Amino acid sequence: MDNSEILNKLSKSKFRSSFHLRKYMIKYIDDKGLDTVIRHTNDFVYQKLKPAYPKNDGRQTPMKGHPSFIAMHACACCCRSCLNKWHRIPMGRELTDKECVFITNLLVEWIKKEYEGEKYEK
Repeated sequence: MDNSEILNKLSKSKFRSSFHLRKYMIKYIDDKGLDTVIRHTNDFVYQKLKPAYPKNDGRQTPMKGHPSFIAMHACACCCRSCLNKWHRIPMGRELTDKECVFITNLLVEWIKKEYEGEKYEK
């Protein structure tokens, strides 16, 4: 399944589809640049999700603040449990670099679509 298909599937979830970039997040992207936000997104994936047993797993991703955090919730990449449920990525082992790249790319696609004002079909 490609990222567009995954994002369309997630858009059918009442909870996942409730997340959107807010005006201050759009301004943050405008001010810092999309490349910076993409770097931050990659850093957050490696810090918050890559470990086999992330610190505060299930509560490690804030529900406001940075555009990447909102994307992580919208894309079910906010904790290892959600990664397992939605993306079939096993818990209890460190993520591979390939998995980290997959997650980062999914999050970046969601951020770009939100930033550009596009919506996924429901």
